[in-house]
Amino acid sequence: MRAVLSAAALCLALAAPAVAQSPAATRLVLADADRAPARATIIDGASWRCEGQTCIASGGTAQPAPRACRRVVARFGAVTEFSWKGTTLTADELAACNA
Repeated sequence: MRAVLSAAALCLALAAPAVAQSPAATRLVLADADRAPARATIIDGASWRCEGQTCIASGGTAQPAPRACRRVVARFGAVTEFSWKGTTLTADELAACNA
């Protein structure tokens, strides 16, 4: 049993860096890291978790990326990057989101 637990812990330890380094389909970068919430925050069904200025979400409702961005900006403040379910906002879309 102990060997099984050790093997499972090793697998999790090896998998964690790969997950952290892979690009997320739903993520953002805050303009002000001080606005990042200390714990998970749910907005429109998406659970946002932040580390420094970068936040990654899982879940969330089906909606256009610009709308999702506006909803997040209303809670977290301005963003410098925003991707929602694989759609990355352009510079113009970011400007509109942050307005």
